[in-house]
Amino acid sequence: MGLFDFLKVKKNTASIAKDRLRIIIAQERNTRGAPDYLPLLQRELLEVIRKYVNVDVEAVKVDVTKEGEHDVLDISVSLPDRASAA
Repeated sequence: MGLFDFLKVKKNTASIAKDRLRIIIAQERNTRGAPDYLPLLQRELLEVIRKYVNVDVEAVKVDVTKEGEHDVLDISVSLPDRASAA
């Protein structure tokens, strides 16, 4: 046992689970106000993109953000590298 071991923060499994639950709750709060059409829009965009590029399901993200008075549709597509796509 070192001289400063008592200063180290030791996390037990309960506190780790509590932190994870906080993250999950925060994510749920963010998606709770989201429009109902977003999952369908995401699936349809994925289908269209897959006609031209082989992408994973997680490659397409669709979110609605608020900028002032306006809602902004934010669409993000992670395309594979050209070397791995060939």
